[in-house]
Amino acid sequence: MSVLLEFSMFPTDKGESVSPYVSRIIKMIKETGLNYRLTPMGTVVEADSMPEILRVIEQAYDLLEPDCNRIYSSMKLDIRKGKGNRLEGKIRSVEDRIGKVSK
Repeated sequence: MSVLLEFSMFPTDKGESVSPYVSRIIKMIKETGLNYRLTPMGTVVEADSMPEILRVIEQAYDLLEPDCNRIYSSMKLDIRKGKGNRLEGKIRSVEDRIGKVSK
């Protein structure tokens, strides 16, 4: 099974720039060893199960909650049985049809 999570999470009560808070979350994801991609608008993470993905969300929240009074998050899930490495495979599938794309 492959579970792709695309999400963003950040405080809304810390001013215009929230990169210090987003950096906490990205560091945590990096330390999990899960495959991920940071984008300008969010992060995509791939795991083998729903519990693993839900732990990422919970840990991200736990990193912000102590010093943030309001936290915004949006999430999308793509769950597929029998496939793996979809974070790269989905892009490769498009590139096989049209050539290299910007990453």
